[in-house]
Amino acid sequence: MKNARDFDLLVFDFDGTLANSASWFRSILPDLARRFGFRCPDEEELEVLRHKPPREVMRILKIPGWKLVFIAVHVRKRAAKAEAFPLFDGVPEVLRAIAAKGIKIAVVSSNAEGNVRRALGPELSALVTSWSCGAGLFGKAKHFRDVLRETKVAPARALSVGDEIRDIDAARDVGLKTAGVAWGFGMKSALEAANPDLLFVTVDEFQAFVTK
Repeated sequence: MKNARDFDLLVFDFDGTLANSASWFRSILPDLARRFGFRCPDEEELEVLRHKPPREVMRILKIPGWKLVFIAVHVRKRAAKAEAFPLFDGVPEVLRAIAAKGIKIAVVSSNAEGNVRRALGPELSALVTSWSCGAGLFGKAKHFRDVLRETKVAPARALSVGDEIRDIDAARDVGLKTAGVAWGFGMKSALEAANPDLLFVTVDEFQAFVTK
């Protein structure tokens, strides 16, 4: 896996991978905690939680699993009313470079497809071959299977690109190769512990991988 040409399909997460939505999520966290009855961490604890896997975070904040779907639906609706999330610097160039090489692009996200398309804009959205959005916190494996089926790409020829441990775990369950990116929510140390096939600290590093 020396460069992107080793793959026929790159499957991107959205929040924290393509778009910088962290500050928005942090801004609504106190209201979510009140509305759904879980403990709201302060800024210092949030940094600590970035090192932990999702189920551990849920245990610490006392979020029962049955509430996840309600929280997710609420967050998607609020995101639809917010300003479009800004893309990380370099992301448009990366997506254009991938498409120029004839490599297919898919998006698998917990966010709504409309929110993702709004952030990407018409030009970049047109580069995406397959969409599978609205995934549950631990439900991405099904969505990876959906894009593999739609694009007719073998799992070993597809690379999942995401910023969280759950992205790596779900992709591995389906047989995809995995790339962790440390410019989003997940910390480098936590991603390393999940042992992805590839790890990129900056968008520039990933761009070098794509354009090589």
